[in-house]
Amino acid sequence: MTKILTGGVGKTEVARTVSDLGLDGLTITASSDMDAAMKLRAGQADYYLGTCHTGAGASLGVLLGLVGAAKCHTFGRSVPTEEQITALLAEGKTVFGFAIDQIDVIAPLMARAIAARG
Repeated sequence: MTKILTGGVGKTEVARTVSDLGLDGLTITASSDMDAAMKLRAGQADYYLGTCHTGAGASLGVLLGLVGAAKCHTFGRSVPTEEQITALLAEGKTVFGFAIDQIDVIAPLMARAIAARG
């Protein structure tokens, strides 16, 4: 089972959006930034989806510092393609940030790409 944690101002909405997809093999839980960082570092979670108003700063601030830049990617205000997400996952990125007004587009893309990895 792949465990996804959500954080930031839209954490509940991201969790609900992904849960509503009904994808097999995924569990998703709203979390705090600090708790998510500790769980990722301890191997108790696999991915983090963070949201803020711009998708560029606060969505990943704590995670960037505690998990490391090599594991983090922010989409900012851009909407990625499925291919871009797949490439980032293949590079080992596990922490993603995006803007709250793009949850309905990006959260499903992220969830489907993560679920496809098995």
